[in-house]
Amino acid sequence: MTQRTTPPFRADHVGSLIRPPDLVKARAVAKDRPVSEAKLTAEAKAELMGIQHAAIRDVVRMQEELGLDVVTDGEYNRTSWQRDFLLKIENIVDAPSKVPIKFHSAAGVREHAPPTMRVAGKLARPNGGMFVEDYKFLHAVADRAKVTPKVTVPSPTVVHFRGGREMIDAKAYPEMDAFYADLARIYQEEISDLAAAGCRYIQLDEVNLAYLCDPELRRHVSALGEDPAKLPQTYARLINDATATRAPGMAVCMHLCRGNFAGNWIAEGGYDPVAEVLFNTMNVDGYFLEYDSERAGGFEPLRFLPKGKVAVLGLVTTKSPVMETKDELKRRIEAATKFVPLDQLALSPQCGFSSGIGGETMTPEVQKAKLALVVETAREVWGSD
Repeated sequence: MTQRTTPPFRADHVGSLIRPPDLVKARAVAKDRPVSEAKLTAEAKAELMGIQHAAIRDVVRMQEELGLDVVTDGEYNRTSWQRDFLLKIENIVDAPSKVPIKFHSAAGVREHAPPTMRVAGKLARPNGGMFVEDYKFLHAVADRAKVTPKVTVPSPTVVHFRGGREMIDAKAYPEMDAFYADLARIYQEEISDLAAAGCRYIQLDEVNLAYLCDPELRRHVSALGEDPAKLPQTYARLINDATATRAPGMAVCMHLCRGNFAGNWIAEGGYDPVAEVLFNTMNVDGYFLEYDSERAGGFEPLRFLPKGKVAVLGLVTTKSPVMETKDELKRRIEAATKFVPLDQLALSPQCGFSSGIGGETMTPEVQKAKLALVVETAREVWGSD
């Protein structure tokens, strides 16, 4: 058995990486410049772009040197894994969350209501798209003879989940089918332009299906007037429509996350409530699955994974600097093979290392060591080319 030559790869990762201090500082400076003074704003943007590009070059080289088959820009082009993409869509605007969030960590539980988004009118994609130009830079600086550049984007379900029907303007969308159709079309257009720019690997960051595995969050969804038992099918149709026109040879994978910030998480519970829809209804090539702790449940739901799809086991935690061992990872991979063949498995960290600015749980050196551990373990488990 050898390494995979198409995504997802035996040793892969979710995408976000710890931002260097100079990039964090540059973002803060650009944000604080007076927006009323166009010259200063343009200067701030130019300064930020130069620092951002230098940081991306460095982090791409780091990934290549580790022997990864995939590289990302570390999400250095954004401040949040979701908002920088979605708020570029016309008539998606900030709004208070309707779903109260409880962040869990080793220190306890704290309640939080992070801002969400609402649809204030007919949706439209901006000229130039959302992340097409960012991908072009990554494509240009990656050694494409050795690695495949991956772009990560928030799942379209994020636009609906935290507010439900109430957050979708009823005048613009008296029928929800029209809302879902417009949202899917915007993703189709973005994916088409990404393909034209050379992209062959896209990852949808999907938190809401993982949230629907948590009984408490299912109750909150019911309180919004939504049916948590039907939402997985609704979201499967949306995601399938959003990716339906992707180019031949383009891999689409999905990352399921239960929340990630400063070692905190939001949802708990195994994949059982969504497993059949997730694995057999969604037209994606692979799944990045959280499996770094008991909060994600056992491997039993993997029995629903059909042939031809890959489960990327997120066994290496990004929520703690504690290092896993190769033996520990190999034992867990072996345990997963009771439910799915080894050839349909791969290995990665359980989430990104930095879903936004701030809140990292480890140093860049530990991050690099964890990525190296993924690469080395994968080579020993699956062999090498």
